Amino acid sequence: MKKILSFFLVVLLFASCTKLEDLNKNIKDPPKVPGETLFTAAQKRLFDQMVTPNVNLNIWRMFVQQWTETTYTDESNYDIITRPIPGDHWNQLYVAVLKNLDESSKVLTATGNLAGDNKAVLTNKLAIVEVMTVYSYSILVETFGNVPYTQALKTGVLLPKYDDGLTVYKDLITRLNAAIAQMDQSQGSFGMADNMYHGDVAKWYMFANSLKMRMGMLLSDVEPTLAKTTVEAAAPFVILSNGDNASLAYQAAQPNDNPVYENLVASGRNDFVGANTFIDKMNSLNDPRLPYFFTQVDTSTVIGTHKLAYVGGIYGASNDFTQYSHVADQIKLPTFEALIFDAEESEFLLAEGVERGFSVGGTAASHYTTAITRSLEYWKGDTLGLHAYLAQPTVAYASATGTWKQKIGEQKWIGLYNRGFEAWTTWRMLDFPTLVAPPDAKSEIPVRLTYPVVEQTLNAANFGAAATAIGGDAVTTKLFWDKY
Repeated sequence: MKKILSFFLVVLLFASCTKLEDLNKNIKDPPKVPGETLFTAAQKRLFDQMVTPNVNLNIWRMFVQQWTETTYTDESNYDIITRPIPGDHWNQLYVAVLKNLDESSKVLTATGNLAGDNKAVLTNKLAIVEVMTVYSYSILVETFGNVPYTQALKTGVLLPKYDDGLTVYKDLITRLNAAIAQMDQSQGSFGMADNMYHGDVAKWYMFANSLKMRMGMLLSDVEPTLAKTTVEAAAPFVILSNGDNASLAYQAAQPNDNPVYENLVASGRNDFVGANTFIDKMNSLNDPRLPYFFTQVDTSTVIGTHKLAYVGGIYGASNDFTQYSHVADQIKLPTFEALIFDAEESEFLLAEGVERGFSVGGTAASHYTTAITRSLEYWKGDTLGLHAYLAQPTVAYASATGTWKQKIGEQKWIGLYNRGFEAWTTWRMLDFPTLVAPPDAKSEIPVRLTYPVVEQTLNAANFGAAATAIGGDAVTTKLFWDKY
């Protein structure tokens, strides 16, 4: 079990002074928090934000129609304003994650050797902080488009300008390349302060290259040359085994338990069921992962005969919680881990790379098959049923319906279950699976979040310039990389 440290504001409580010199102590400012603690705090908040089903923070599972709602259906119908979802997502990443990472880097630079680190260990720590910073900014760009970057987190800059999304993204790849080059895999780093890899720099190297491949692929339709060189440079070093997945394991007790458990079990709420869009597709493919994604329900109240089946609630409608498949029990365990990258995603990206003409080795079919294999290994713990699944004409790469984008897009949508944000990004990139907005939706399926309301009011000039530059602050405005 990975040890998770929670970050709290340090408050010093002083008893009555017994010595004259006590009067000269600064009791207003807390002592400097160690850079390692700041890193741990940022890391956990980042994972929490990416995995939580709290509809104030994260509604990506609804955007890609893997889950739908029961009593309250606002988010399934793309209402992102009643609850300040864009602002909450923005604040989690800028304040809880990036600000702590920025401060961690500063403190480590100033005090790193005080912890007994040699130069290589300190360099590794700073490189890892940089990788997590790049990841966090990439999520912001992929969510909003143009975002504060060069002036973000700057002391005294209360109204930062927004930078061009493509320019930011290209700079992030440059920063990622530099961080990768700085890593010394023979040396240590954060140790147990790192809840993802326990300081294993070799695994951080793989994650950094996997992130690089993902980011390079995202530029395929807008910067094809940069995309090709970036993907090809990263491909030999990416995550290919589930043992190397970028994950964070939670603990059994609050506040370090799984946010899915917090919101679906500890809260006592029954707000979500599997969506018919997703479950119907898996049923049609006889997908062996269904028992690991959802529960069965007794359909006797619906069809009049006793039968256990996987039944999805109607997407966007008000659904009776008792009549539709729930999220599987293992996902709701307080200790169930969160993922931000895994072997299955790498293999799907490699399959896409082959189809785009990138020199990444293998064939699209072999990477596609391996991606599904890794997914079954992760969810089931084995690959029983794999051959029968792949033998179906609807699944086999050679015979599955549609273009390579449809084949990869639909299977990756399934493989990225419980990873709503990346499933959303993949859907925007490949335009598959085919998703349809529900009848009562506020808009078409969002392809971005609008900027936070507070930015519109307090940072109006910079907000206005950014909104104009991207083509309008609407959920239907396609971002720079979403060309088709």
